Amino acid sequence: MTEQQPHQFERGTDGPKVIVAGVDGSDSSMRAAAYAAGLARRQNATLALVYVQPVIPSGAALGVPVGDTTGEVAQELVDEIRESAERLKDTWDVRWEFHTFRGDPYNGLVTAADELTADAVVVGASESAGHRFIGSVAVRLVKAGRWPVTVVP
Repeated sequence: MTEQQPHQFERGTDGPKVIVAGVDGSDSSMRAAAYAAGLARRQNATLALVYVQPVIPSGAALGVPVGDTTGEVAQELVDEIRESAERLKDTWDVRWEFHTFRGDPYNGLVTAADELTADAVVVGASESAGHRFIGSVAVRLVKAGRWPVTVVP
């Protein structure tokens, strides 16, 4: 007779509990947030909307207060998301949180997904032609192979 092993925690066995969606104000990221909200609603999961504030070397800013600018972008995103949530509150009942992380988009989303114990990550498709050469954030997240990743066009 074999001895039973204690059950290990396994994320996502009963459906996702936390779905991370990367938002940056682009059309594709807002579509990704809407798609993730639908997933969260259907799965009774928490939607964690994540904005990654870029870190720009101090000399590159040339006197522009970058921290203030990225903080304003984050606040505008929160306001826009709150307005959308308020308009849809009778239609959708979604638990959501807004988080900001600092860094480049890929590392910021990886940190967010790890810290928030994400079961899934949803991002918008890149709108930059340059990503064909260096790889988009979405492709890098998929290659990391740590969470299911959904890329919304």
